[in-house]
Order: sequence, then C-alpha cells, then structure tokens
Amino acid sequence: MPVDFLSDEQVARYRRFRDEVSVAELEQFFRLDAKTLNVLASKRRPATKLGWAVQWGTVRMLGTFLADDPLEIPAEVMEFVAGQLDIDPACAPEYLTRPKTAYEHSWEIRDLLKLSEFSNREKEVREYLAARVWSTTEGPRALFDRAVVHMLSEGILLPAGVTTLTRLISEIRREENARLHRTLAERTGPELRSMLAGLLLVPEGRRVSELERLRTPPIRASGRVMTAELRRVAEIGALQAGAVPVEPVPMVKMTALARYGLASKAPTLRDLEDDRKAATLLATVRHLETSSVDDALDVLDLLITSNLLARAERAGKAEQLRTFPKLRSAARTMASAMEVLMSAPEATADRLVSLVEVWKAIEEVVPRERLAAAVETVAAFVPVTDDDAAAEWRAELVKRYRTVQGFIELLLEVIRFRAVAAGGPVLAMVRTAAAMAKSRRRHGPGDIAAHEPLITGSWRPLVYRNPDLPEGQIDKAAFMLCAVMHLHQALRRRDVFAEGADRWSDPRARLLEGAAWEAARPKILTSLELETEPAAHLAELASALEGAYTRVLNGLGANTAVQFTGGKLHVEKLGALEEPPLMKEFRALIDAMLPRLDFPELLLEVFDRTGLPADFTHISGADSPMEDFATSLCGLIVAEACNVGLVPIEKPNVPALTRARLLQVDQGYLRAETISAANARLISAQAGLDIVKTWGGGQIASADGLRFVVPVQNLHTGHSPLYFGRQRGATWLNVVNDQVMGIGGLVVPGTLRDSLFILDAIHNLDGGDRPETVITDTASYSDIVFGLFAICGYQFSPRIADLGDTRLWRTNTRALYGPLDAMSRHTIRLDRIRAHWGDMLRVAGSLTMGTVRAYDLIRMLSADGRTTGLGDAFAHYGRIFKTLHLLQFISDSGYRRMIGTQLNVQEGRHRLARKICFGNRGQLRQRYREGMENQLGTLGLALNAVVWWNTLYLDAAVKQLREQGFPATKDMCARLSPIRYDHINFLGRYAFTRADLTAGLRPFHDLTGEKD
Repeated sequence: MPVDFLSDEQVARYRRFRDEVSVAELEQFFRLDAKTLNVLASKRRPATKLGWAVQWGTVRMLGTFLADDPLEIPAEVMEFVAGQLDIDPACAPEYLTRPKTAYEHSWEIRDLLKLSEFSNREKEVREYLAARVWSTTEGPRALFDRAVVHMLSEGILLPAGVTTLTRLISEIRREENARLHRTLAERTGPELRSMLAGLLLVPEGRRVSELERLRTPPIRASGRVMTAELRRVAEIGALQAGAVPVEPVPMVKMTALARYGLASKAPTLRDLEDDRKAATLLATVRHLETSSVDDALDVLDLLITSNLLARAERAGKAEQLRTFPKLRSAARTMASAMEVLMSAPEATADRLVSLVEVWKAIEEVVPRERLAAAVETVAAFVPVTDDDAAAEWRAELVKRYRTVQGFIELLLEVIRFRAVAAGGPVLAMVRTAAAMAKSRRRHGPGDIAAHEPLITGSWRPLVYRNPDLPEGQIDKAAFMLCAVMHLHQALRRRDVFAEGADRWSDPRARLLEGAAWEAARPKILTSLELETEPAAHLAELASALEGAYTRVLNGLGANTAVQFTGGKLHVEKLGALEEPPLMKEFRALIDAMLPRLDFPELLLEVFDRTGLPADFTHISGADSPMEDFATSLCGLIVAEACNVGLVPIEKPNVPALTRARLLQVDQGYLRAETISAANARLISAQAGLDIVKTWGGGQIASADGLRFVVPVQNLHTGHSPLYFGRQRGATWLNVVNDQVMGIGGLVVPGTLRDSLFILDAIHNLDGGDRPETVITDTASYSDIVFGLFAICGYQFSPRIADLGDTRLWRTNTRALYGPLDAMSRHTIRLDRIRAHWGDMLRVAGSLTMGTVRAYDLIRMLSADGRTTGLGDAFAHYGRIFKTLHLLQFISDSGYRRMIGTQLNVQEGRHRLARKICFGNRGQLRQRYREGMENQLGTLGLALNAVVWWNTLYLDAAVKQLREQGFPATKDMCARLSPIRYDHINFLGRYAFTRADLTAGLRPFHDLTGEKD
C-alpha cells in the first residue's frame, strides 16, 4: 500500500527513535516513577532491570515495542535510564541473551500500563479520525500525526506497518467526505441542484460561465458599477441557497467547500461527482450571498468617498477660487464705503448729520451703482445663514445626485438594512429618499418633516431654499444626497448595518452574550487576570498612576533629558549606545564569513531543512502528490515575492517550472491559510536557535505599515498624496517580534489609521508567543485604542514624537504634580468605567475569542468625533494606561530605547522587503483584495525565510569564531541582526539548485584567504 501522502520525515519516525532525543522527551517518557521502581525492585539482574526500564520508556514514547532489538535506542536514552538505576550501561547486551525475556517483559509492561493492541481498538481510532475529518479541514498528513498522538495518549499500540494507518486514514476521509457531500446534496433539492449546475454553463454570446461572472468582484466604483453589483446581489440571493438548512455541517467545512468552488474552474467543477458538485456549489453560492453584499457596500463606500465627496470638494474649492476675484473686488468696494461711513463726524446736540450728507461723501469715493453691485455680489456668494464649512462642496455634491438616483431604490430593495436606535432615523430618511427617487411629483417641507432634525447646517438652504424652485418646494436632489451622506456615516460607525454581510454587519451581534458568554467568561477572566467586580482592579490602577507621577517628579532633578520650555515638556532624543570592544571587527568577520547564494537556493535550503512544503496542502484539503513540488513552490514564491511574474521563473524544459505547473501550484496551494502555517513553522524553528535568545524572548512586538502603490483598478485601495502621489495604494500592516520574525499581518485599504487594525493583526498571529508589549511608530492614536489594548492584556507603547502638547490624566483631583500640573488637569472618570465594566469584559472576551473585529468595534465606539457610553468608558480606561505609558516614556530612558530599538527592527525588515520586492518598481498590480493578501503574505513568508536562514548561519558563524578563540560575548551577539542581504542575489536569471544537506551547512568563506 503506497504512503504517498506522508512526508519522508513521518515515515522515518514512525515507530522509530530520532537520532537525538531531547531532554524534555527523556524527562517525559523515561523518568522512572515510584510505581515503576517498585516493579523493578523485583528484578534481580542489572541487565534485566535496565532492559525492562528501556522497554517501558520506549513504548510510552513510540507507542510500540522494538521487537527486533529492544536496545536499539539512542545512547543518551540508555545513559539516562541507567543513571536512574545506578547501573553500568555496558551490561545492556546481557539482556538479549534470552530473547524470550524481552517478549515476556513487553506483556508485563502492557498490563502495567494498560496498553491495547490496535486491532482491539481500531473502532475507537476510526471514530476519532472520523470526527476529525468531519469537523476540521486537516489533510491526511496532519490526520496521521493526530492519530499517532491520540493512540499514544489513549494507550493503543501502533500497528506494525505504517500502511495500516495510512489505509485507514484514506478510507475514513473518503467515507466522511462522501457523507458530507451526500448530506448537503440531499438538503439542496432537485430544483436548486439544477439551478446550481446551470451556473457552470457558458451562456450563448458570453465567454465565461455564470459562476465565473457571479464570483468576480468589482474593481472600481461608479454609479453604473453600483447598479451592476446590486443586481449581482439580487441574482445570487434569488437562488435561495441561504435558505437551505446546513446546521449539521460544521462551518469550517462549508468554508473549505466554498474556497474550492471559488478557486476552481467551471470545467473542473462540472467533472465532479454529482453529490460533491452540488455540495460545493451550494457552499460557494452561500458564501457569495455574504461576499456580494460586502462588495456592493464597498463600492458604495468608495463611490461616496472618492467619486462623490472628493470630486465635490475639488469642485467646491475650484468654485471658491473662481469666485474669489469677484468677491474680493466687491469686498474692497464695500470696505471703501464703510471707511467713509466710519469717518463721518458723530451727531451732537448742536449739529445733526443727515443721511444725504453721508451718501454724498460715500458717492465721492464709490458710485452708488457700483456699491449696489458689490452688495449684490457678496450676497450671492456669502449665504445669509450661519452655515458650516461644508457649504461649497455640498452644493457641488447636489449636482451629482443622478449618480445616486440611479441605484438608491435598488439599494434598499436588494440589501436588508437594519439599524440600532441611533441609526433608525437615518434609515427612515433613506427610505423616504428612495421613494422620492421614483416619484415625479413635487414635494414640500411637510413630506420630509419627520427628517428635519437630520437636515442641518448647509444642507438646510440646499434642501429648503433652492432659488430655482417655486416657494414651498423642497429640492429633492439635495434631500436625497443628504440622506445618502447620513447613510454612509451611519454605515461606517455601524449604526446602520446590512443583514447577511460580513465586513458591514453589526459588530454588536458578534459579541459573546447569554449562555455563550457565561460559559466562556471564567476562562477569559482568568487568562486576562480580571474580575467581574472592578473595584480592586481600578484601585490598583489608581495607585499605580499615583506612583508613576511620584517617580517622575522625584527623578526630574536627575533626569537631564527632560526640559520645560515655556511651560511645555520636551524630552531629548537618545543618542547611540557605545558599542562593546571588538564589535566592529566582530561584525566584519561575520559579514565576510556568510556564504553567497541566489535567493531560490536560499528558499530551497529553507524548505529542505524545515520541511516547509508540507504546510502547503491543496485547496481541496489533500496533500500534494506532485513530484519535485518544492521546486515549483519555490519558483512561485520567487515570482510573487520579487514581484517579477512568471516569465523569469518558468523553464519549459524543467517539469517543475513550466508555466502550467506554476499556475497549478498558484491556484491550488498558495493561499492565506497555507502561508500562515508555513510562517508558523519558520517562527518556531527560528526560536530554537541559540543566538535568538540574545535578541529577545518574543514578548515584544511592533506593528507598522509598509505602503505600496497599486496603479491598477482595485476597490480596496485608497488615495494618499504623501505616499502614492496621484495614484492609489494599499498598506501592508505587519507585526514583527523582537526575535526579528514576522508573526502576523494584514492588508489595509489605502492609508487608514494603522491603530484601527493593529489589535486585529495581534489577535490573528501566524505563530510565536503572544506578545505582551505592542509598539507602534508615531501616529494618531486614540484613548479608546489604549483601552481596548489594555483590557485585552497588551501594553500599547507608541513612540511619541512631541510631548509638548501631550495631555496627562489623573484620578486624584487634589494632588499637586508640580511642573506636570498644567499637563494633567483632566480627570479620569472611574465611575463611567464601573458603570460599563460588564460590557467592557464582554468586548474583551469577544476580541480574545475572535468573534468580533477590533476595527469594527473602534469605528462603532467612536465615529465622527462622537463616542457612545461604552466608548467613553473605554476612553477613560485607556487614559489610565496612556498616562502610565507617557510617564514611563518621560522618566525611563531604557523604555524609550526599547521602543526605538524595536521600531528599528521593523524598519530594517521593511528595507529588506523593498529589496526583495523590486519588480514592477515595487508596485502591486493585483486587482482584487485576495490577490494583494496572497502576494504580500508570500512576501512576508520570503522575509521570514531570509531571516531564518541568516539566523541559522549567524548562529553557526558565532560558534565557529568562539571555537577559534574570538571573544564573542552575548552583548556582541545581541547587536547582530539577521536582517542582512548583501550576500543574497535577488536579481538576474534564477537557478533552482539544492544544497547537499548530508554535508551539513554550506561552508563559510575562508577568512585566511585559502580556498574553500
């Protein structure tokens, strides 16, 4: 029976010892307990005791007895067991003089440990694997490892042949997947199955199937695209796939089926077995019901912000500039008249000043006709009402109402909007506007009286006093635009949300509540070290805040870096630390020693040393059966990370690098989940290297954005003249730990504030330890962000560029803080925190469990400068930690240096990212969100591969130099960085050659000048 789906490592370690056994494994499996020692006391000969103890530990570790030679074990195992028994390991061969002894001992150990033969408990193993297959998307390799671990923990001896287990896994996967497909197909019904199958056909006159058309998201925003997207939503919803009950099927399986259906070509799906085809299409269409609503609202958001608001603002400014000369001339004329009026003598009891005299004096300076024209010009350009600053662009916006008129009615028909109390009036206003859109009759103020509170500022004259309309008639276009602007704002702060959406859904509905919250609360509160009653916690924080003020004030005299100028606080920048002796020479030696190689060679070596290709399972859930899959994967990673495309990579004469093979790997294997799994493997592998411990413990992480211009149409990009010029772009927010590994990241449209997304990135790490401190660069950050980070157990530590206008907060209103008094006048309201503490804990639990996104919550808690009651509570809670951070930043130079050092690490990785991603001038040319996420995820994986390889060779180089007598201290090693690339060739024609791992590491450069 073939074992193709197993890796060579899995086959090699099945029922066998590895070359080396770790200390942890020795302690776990071969440490003799009291019960075992009592049994051994009955054994007479030392060799018998030693052999029995070795077999006892072997079966606990391997799940089997070594029938051929029970003493065929690593030397460290024999020495560890013999040491506990105070026996000379040299006597071990005597144990084999009577072969039946080892056999008898194995049965004795079976009884002692209550071990069972696989054949007797195969049903139990089958049920365990069936449950895993049904409820997870684990591939056969992962299931094999799960099965082995399960049998070890349950006391089931492994079957003698590896094929027994692989055959069982293959059989169960077939059976459970068939049950899954059959369950969904039966629930689909013949009519829906027929409609779903019809999606795979190509209509006459078109080039793609209906499924391809429906699953293709938009790439631009306009009124026409908005209408088309709403019709796509309606068309998908008309299939009624969402009405099919699928509750017995785990959501993770539905997601996996949908992922396969979204990525596979129509002919591939047509060739599937009928039940699998129906199940896959059902899951795909159900996914499209959600994603299409999100896509439509993404178009609406971009349409309003970029196409309507931005253009209206530009037109408003242009109109201001156009009218400015006329307005300035008219104002100068009126000013001349006012000067004459102001200089006229005041009337007294003896002399009266007549109006005729005043006008005569004015007309000598400004003719009356000219003054009248000036007054008329000012009246035309300056509204008589006290309008807001948005008057000009809103007036321009009204001229574009036909863009909205074309889809507003369809928007409400297709998307099921719901609202909280604050959004109810907005939704009612939009419904009135939609009804007006199809009405040709004239409307008066009475028709919109219910919505008058929302028509404020410069909207009022636009709606009620259009000079081109008869008296008493409202401007329908202005009212419609006013309603849409309110809808846009309410959607962004989630006061209005869409049923069936994901990104535009109600975050409140995702918060844990009821039985789910009651079940999760004890564990969450324990992990976050919080209590249901906040009194003790808040008292402790108040005490910590008072202590921080005291420490700062006590240290001001000795803290020469702190200065007060004009009542404002300034902190001097830190200078560079003095380097240890010989550091320059040490760094030069290391740089000279590192082997020179091409980027593909580095990737292939990383693959071979870590087994990383095993993490890239097929989109269907199977492992890759491809020959030389690692080379194909390496070629694709080079093409994506270097941003050069497939042309420089493909080689028609190399089967693993043909265009067809590379496209097959791209479509089936390279996606967010597999990239994340591969990153987790690299993070874990790098943390085990000795030199890494000098860089950090993994508890500190930084998050920062790397900007990319996206010159092609893409809905998930944004404008920023600072970063993208006149083009659009996206931000790759990545999280890096103090061991220099990227542990997570996500793509942010445009340049939205990084702080809105950092908590989401931290809660969705690829691997590594959970960081305790999260550092960011200087940017706008809110009190609410501080509060959310704190309640989730993180210390948020942004770098502060200027402390001069910083506001500190206090809980003690009577305390005197000397020079800091002026900065700390504002009081933290602990009562507001207490009032909302229960909901704050529920938010923290929901964020920790991943049921809600922090980005949505932040937008909900605070939008347009307004905060909800819960948002205000989080803001006051965050002010405690923000003030503690600022006070430590002021007083502790080590804290400031730690922040700066970690941000330098982040900047170094960004430089390396730019070095790797050099193709197409470093611009992304992906038209869809998934494309950007996959390419930037691949870039992150390439960065981690380079850092892992550099770390491996830095560690070896340091050890070699120490062996040669160089005094490489820990302090010196701590100053080495794995972010180096001069020895790596990223350019040119790529050669995919593999290193000989049997020879160890690549040879270092010979510093004596001799040949390698």
